[in-house]
This record gives sequence, C-alpha cells and structure tokens, in this order.
Amino acid sequence: MRKIEIIPYQKNWPLKYQKEAEMLKSLLGEECREIHHIGSTSVPGLRAKPTIDILIGVNDTESVDQYNKEMRAIGYDPKGENGIAGRRYFQKGGDKRSHHVHIFEAGSFHIHRHLVFRDYLRACADIRIQYGELKEQLSQEYPYDSKAYVKGKESMVQQIEQRALAWYQKERL
Repeated sequence: MRKIEIIPYQKNWPLKYQKEAEMLKSLLGEECREIHHIGSTSVPGLRAKPTIDILIGVNDTESVDQYNKEMRAIGYDPKGENGIAGRRYFQKGGDKRSHHVHIFEAGSFHIHRHLVFRDYLRACADIRIQYGELKEQLSQEYPYDSKAYVKGKESMVQQIEQRALAWYQKERL
C-alpha cells in the first residue's frame, strides 16, 4: 500500500526532471513537441510528494500508444487516458512512485492550465504556503487514502486554478 508523504522542497527535483525529460524526448523523438516540469516538485519552496510530474505536448496523443512497450522498458506503466479524455498517462515506480508523465496534444488547454497553475504558485508565496499546508494536513489525515487526499485538495486546486488563469490574463495585458 502506498503511503502519502509530503516532504520539504528538494533542490535535486529539477535535476531529476531534467534527466527523465532527456530520456523521454529521446524515446518520443519527433512526436515530442514540448516538455515541462509541472506539479508541486516544479515549484521551489512548495512541500510535495517526491514524485516528479512531467507534461509532454505531442503531435497526436493516439500515436503515443505505439510507445507503450518502450515506456514499459524504462519503467513506466501505461494507464491510458486515466480519467482525462485526450490524455495519455504513465506512472513509474509502483508504490514508491517516482514519476508521472502526462501527455496531451500540443496546444491543449490542459497544457496551458498546468503551466499557469505552476507559474502562479511560483509567483504567489502566500498561496504556495497555504497549498503546502493543506497538502501536509491531508497527508496526515489520510496517509493511505489517495482518493480522500485528492478529494480534500480539490476545492483549493480549483480556486487556485481560477485565480491563476485570471492572473495569467492580467499579466499578459
């Protein structure tokens, strides 16, 4: 059973992302149009589960299925759409999860919202701290219940995402 553990930000997370990103870009070749470090490990100062989230924009998400064998060979478990239409999702590390890969078609709103959410947390220390505290509290309340943990974050994540999208529009003016 996988335990939810929230730890302080680790300075080696960007290096872990970079190493994995290079391997994934090499594997996907021309199909890979963009690759980003997302999730809590991409936000300096944010407490997080030590799982590196990687977001990849590709030419065609359905074509990613042809890489499942190669993804398995480097330790990833293909999960298909895993609840989000148009996504391809992969997990690495089993119960000691080390990486998640989220793949969408380049230009997808899902890519935009993930990047804006990340950038907003990087820019807004007070929100980053509140979010980190909630994650810590939920990990203590639900150490072995990932569904309850995710459900507990849901409202705050939606609020942050709405603020982030508004912030992004304002920043572009």
